Amino acid sequence: MFKGFKDFLLRGNVVELAVAVVIGAAFTSIVTAFTTGLIKPLINAIGGSDAAKGLGFNILGSNDATFMDVGGVINAGINFVIVAAIVYFAFVLPVKHIQERRKRGEEAGPSEPTDVELLIEIRDLLSRQSTKD
Repeated sequence: MFKGFKDFLLRGNVVELAVAVVIGAAFTSIVTAFTTGLIKPLINAIGGSDAAKGLGFNILGSNDATFMDVGGVINAGINFVIVAAIVYFAFVLPVKHIQERRKRGEEAGPSEPTDVELLIEIRDLLSRQSTKD
């Protein structure tokens, strides 16, 4: 049972898709909280036209709707880099290592069913169909 599950996980792009969707979404909220709570205040401390707004400037004088939040853009960039690093080093790199070991023959790859196993499966399916009728 576990061998089949392992074969499924390590086949093709399944790992890359799962990593991108599940792990990326899970770590995004953690990293966003980290960068918003710790990194952005440090960036905003660097300065700007208004210390309450953070690092940035107003395009049109006193119109707050035209505030360009440079600190927020830097924060989003840091967010992306942290999430990408976590995904790469925690998941993509180990899977590539396993795939390289399989290529060298150190670890067996996904197993294909034998002819006998396929015939047994077909026989069992036909048997079940005939008993339902």
